[in-house]
Amino acid sequence: MPLQIEIDPHAGFCFGVVNAIQKAEQALSAGERLYCLGDIVHNEAEVARLAAMGLRVVDHEAYAQLHDSKVLLRAHGEPPSTYRTAEAHRLQLLDATCPVVLQLQRRISQVYRQRPQVQIAIYGKYGHAEVNGLVGQTEGKAVVLEQASDVDRLDPERDTVLFSQTTKSGEGYEAMIRAVRDYLHAGTSLEHHDTICRQVAGRMRQMREFAQAHDVVLFVCGAKSSNGRILMENCRRYNPHTYFVSSVEDVRTEWLEGVSSVGISGATSTALSQMEELRNALLNRL
Repeated sequence: MPLQIEIDPHAGFCFGVVNAIQKAEQALSAGERLYCLGDIVHNEAEVARLAAMGLRVVDHEAYAQLHDSKVLLRAHGEPPSTYRTAEAHRLQLLDATCPVVLQLQRRISQVYRQRPQVQIAIYGKYGHAEVNGLVGQTEGKAVVLEQASDVDRLDPERDTVLFSQTTKSGEGYEAMIRAVRDYLHAGTSLEHHDTICRQVAGRMRQMREFAQAHDVVLFVCGAKSSNGRILMENCRRYNPHTYFVSSVEDVRTEWLEGVSSVGISGATSTALSQMEELRNALLNRL
């Protein structure tokens, strides 16, 4: 019986990534010199493709040295300081901040400005681009909680408002809510908001069915993708024969021994073309 290979119909670039890439392609195709503040997506292949088109990636230090230039802000979002620099240096911004992230930034900013007595906490990966943008809404005062043991960064006697990075798992966020609630002293309030992207949350639910439908799952994503790591771990919960790959060269022949079906999935930063290339390469090899 021939090997059956299925690409996860729910995998592939999310709206925010598609929007950022389209903005970059339009500017580059028009012959414009375009900079991007950080990698446009946590996908090495896509970054290389756009670099070949002329996209120049800069970090925040190099960004601060630019003048009279056009700069793309990726879907992850940026802190207010990035916009102040643009105004001072006459930079033209192509703002591709994801609408979900932008809404979250506004909510955090509103709480910070209107309720200075509370402490704001953010469940997310410390140093992640999106999280840096969220913390920036509070002039750097928000407390980042990456794992339950980080709750000791909080003042247990202050009322707390908790938000989540948009690409974190719902289960992880629920666990963090419990950890913060247990840490705060009696009489101290905890207010938490569900700010996880619905597309990411939906993928978590869809992943179970897809993972269990195949003998092996090959998960394609970039090594830097926070969303990819979370989705892959979720997939592995339901199918322990889930393997990370960045290309067909990463596939081990022993993974496919005695296997009748293979599922190919990916992160919101994984291009459909990458999963199709992997499928085609497997079919040609077999």
